[in-house]
Amino acid sequence: MDLGLAGKVAIVTGGSEGIGKASARQLAREGAKVAICARRADVLEQAAAELRAAGEVVAIQADVTRAADLERLVQQVVARFGRLDILVNNAGTSAAASFESTDDQAWAADLDLKLYGAIRAIRAALPHLKREGGRIINVTTPAGKQPGARSLPTSVSRAAGIALTKALSKEFADYHVLVNTVCVGVIKSAQQERGAARRGLSLEQYYAELGKHVPLQRVGEAEEVANVITFLASAAASYVTGTSINVDGGSSGAL
Repeated sequence: MDLGLAGKVAIVTGGSEGIGKASARQLAREGAKVAICARRADVLEQAAAELRAAGEVVAIQADVTRAADLERLVQQVVARFGRLDILVNNAGTSAAASFESTDDQAWAADLDLKLYGAIRAIRAALPHLKREGGRIINVTTPAGKQPGARSLPTSVSRAAGIALTKALSKEFADYHVLVNTVCVGVIKSAQQERGAARRGLSLEQYYAELGKHVPLQRVGEAEEVANVITFLASAAASYVTGTSINVDGGSSGAL
């Protein structure tokens, strides 16, 4: 199937690793021109060098907690490619703790990175997305719809991201800008690799242990999330907006 992405221009935040990197690769393979951003310039450049085998990919260092960085990112992308069609808000980390152990600093940092980071990126990109009838895909988690104990502050910031998605899908509909969220479960990533190292387990042992708690009995691949993100960015999803899609192996009890 031709997804209609040839010649489109995409920005993927948090694009140096994991889901962001896999999404950039899939979009590039489909013919989109892709800009990836992240805070660590060295890791970002290495990722871009690998991704260029799939298509046209550029690396632009940017921190989503800084509005000026995101404004510069969008300006550079539009200056280079002449347009912007797709924004994938992927930057973020998992933070799960109890209420009593989560202080104001942790709350503020999580909301700044995940919620306000997406808000800043959308604000910078929106004038360009409105011109072409673009796509915004926010990466969140099912915990935003069905929070569990000791899931703070992530479950709250992700719930806000899901609400933002729904509100903007209605507000931006007149401009044919489609806004959706992908709610990801346990996915293989560098973050998970660091978790395995902290516990002194091999990756195989660690993923096998995590997979026991997933109905499909395995941990997901970043490429499996990237496939859904690429679909939502494409012409094939032209009547899909304001929705959340769980990519979690069936773990969540919420639709």
